[in-house]
Amino acid sequence: MYENNYPNHYENTNTYHYTEQPQIPKEPLKQPKQDKGMGAGKKIMLGICCGLLFGVFAGLGFTAVTTGSQLLLDEKEGKAAAETMSEQPTELFEAEKEMQDESLETIASTVLAGNAQTTVTDVTEVVKAVMPSVVSVNNKFVETTSFFGQQYSSEASSSGSGIIVGQNDSELLLVTNYHVVEDAEELSVQFCDGSQAQAQIKGSDRDKDLAVIAVQLADIENETMNAIAVATLGDSTELTVGEPVIAIGNALGYGQSVTTGVVSALNRPIGVDTYSMQEMEDEDLNTFIQTDAAINPGNSGGALLNIKGEVVGINSSKIGGAAVEGMGYAIPISDAHPIIEDLMTKQTKLRVDEESQGYLGITGIDVVQEYSEIYGMPMGVYVSSVTEGTGAYEAGLIKGDIITALNGEEVESMAELKEELSYYAAGTTVELTIMQGSPTGYQPKNVSVTLSSKSLMEQ
Repeated sequence: MYENNYPNHYENTNTYHYTEQPQIPKEPLKQPKQDKGMGAGKKIMLGICCGLLFGVFAGLGFTAVTTGSQLLLDEKEGKAAAETMSEQPTELFEAEKEMQDESLETIASTVLAGNAQTTVTDVTEVVKAVMPSVVSVNNKFVETTSFFGQQYSSEASSSGSGIIVGQNDSELLLVTNYHVVEDAEELSVQFCDGSQAQAQIKGSDRDKDLAVIAVQLADIENETMNAIAVATLGDSTELTVGEPVIAIGNALGYGQSVTTGVVSALNRPIGVDTYSMQEMEDEDLNTFIQTDAAINPGNSGGALLNIKGEVVGINSSKIGGAAVEGMGYAIPISDAHPIIEDLMTKQTKLRVDEESQGYLGITGIDVVQEYSEIYGMPMGVYVSSVTEGTGAYEAGLIKGDIITALNGEEVESMAELKEELSYYAAGTTVELTIMQGSPTGYQPKNVSVTLSSKSLMEQ
């Protein structure tokens, strides 16, 4: 009924609403919609965020307080400990030093006593100490071959090793393998300083593959005597599988060399005649040390050492040969020791020149193993004839006798018999061991024979 005559700038503060109101310009900056319409969900999220922030800051504050308290406590305890240490420094440090010294003494005594087992990688000191007691052995011999029934002879040479094991009033004594000096026409040894000297066979044991050779002290220079040394023999019965060992020898004849390894096995049984890896029926077997230390041709007769530098074995490259790899063998020194001592007491054999050599005065045939088994004959030299007027004739040898030894050295062939006779001059009396046939079989008999001269044999 009344017209609206209010001015446009009039601000109505009442809550009344009129059906007709003036158009109010939309100005977002003055009246934003989000301020008017915030929902309940947003308010809840805002409250949660505020609560989380409060918890984080509260935790940090608590941690800072705890850490600070602990630092203060540690500082107090440290000061207290420092004061305590400062009160008794001498007693504490002296006690600690005493404990360390006792520990070092215990370790040192254990190592020196040999009770501490370690992996050996540096053997220079052992080699330095033992090398002067190992020599190279050179053998010149006559090699005989048969071709279409004809025998041909030629000079040959071989190399091996040896170990200095003793000395008497006139000789330096060395041990080596029998097969190193077998059939030797001339033997020489080379010492660690490179000097050489002639050697002679003092005694040998073919079955054990051992020999002792001698070098006259008069043939050795003083400088060499000062450079060489006698080896220390150990005890091979104390070896254990896996124990480190060192091999020294004249490998391939190139000069002394060193290889290392471990004891692979003990008491390996191997035939002494064939050195076969298979056991043969009725075959004499020896036992050997097996090692993976390289043992090559030329190492035979050399030393197998323990980490103390003691000789625990005598190497032999003949066993196994090229058929195996990484398997070397050595004669246990505890088995060889009594044989070596016995051979060292024998008379040294000095080879006599051919014109002065003595002769038995027989012709002989080898009784090999095959004939021995077929005819039941002992192995040796079968006497097929005896020359009248010779020492054998005068001693009563007859056709059919079988010579098995000369002065205690076994002979199984005519070549071995000639080899033994080459050390005796004409006019020397030797003792033969012969087997004579009888109704009850072959019977042993010892016969003394005075050797005849070469001129008598040529008449």
